[in-house]
Amino acid sequence: MTTIYLMRHSMALKNINNDYNNESLQLQNEKMPLSIEGEELASNISKEEELQSIDVVISSNYVRTMATAKYISNANNVNLIVNSAFGERKFGINSWDELPSDFGLRQNNDENYKVGDGESQKEVRERVYKALIDVIDKYKDKRVVIVSHGSAILWLLKQWCDVNLVDKYVMFNGKIILEDNVFNCTTFKLEFDDKKLVNIDKVF
Repeated sequence: MTTIYLMRHSMALKNINNDYNNESLQLQNEKMPLSIEGEELASNISKEEELQSIDVVISSNYVRTMATAKYISNANNVNLIVNSAFGERKFGINSWDELPSDFGLRQNNDENYKVGDGESQKEVRERVYKALIDVIDKYKDKRVVIVSHGSAILWLLKQWCDVNLVDKYVMFNGKIILEDNVFNCTTFKLEFDDKKLVNIDKVF
């Protein structure tokens, strides 16, 4: 049995006034660090009993996910592996002003909807699912933590679950897994028999 913990990153520090605001929106998003509260939450989560005896820790290439994952890798004395395939959806715009007001709703309702050269829900799910299967192949029967992003995680879960983002629930095999938003450090535990998902629970 391979156990995968899918965790959303901790709280990010937003609206930073420094030189990187002159960079592309994508780079700004990737470089967003954790807030002080975010660092504290990530540190506390890493001490939870559920996250001990972890064999592998993987993070997307965003600063806030790596900053979250470092605590878990340090607590388990394993190296942090960075994999950009677990990154957040790419918005495909140059400034937030270009994002349609109904963007989130349309992207959740239409798996092919995207703006500019951004990614659709379907494209994100296919990207993250492929990366996850690669992880299962490489680390069979291991306990693996993957720190990723809210949309990327929820859209991946649609591979196996009924995910309703309006009524806010995630259901697997008739069992309600989540009845709320995916908050910072929300964590799902997925258990795979080979590549077949046999159980999923929300642990944090």
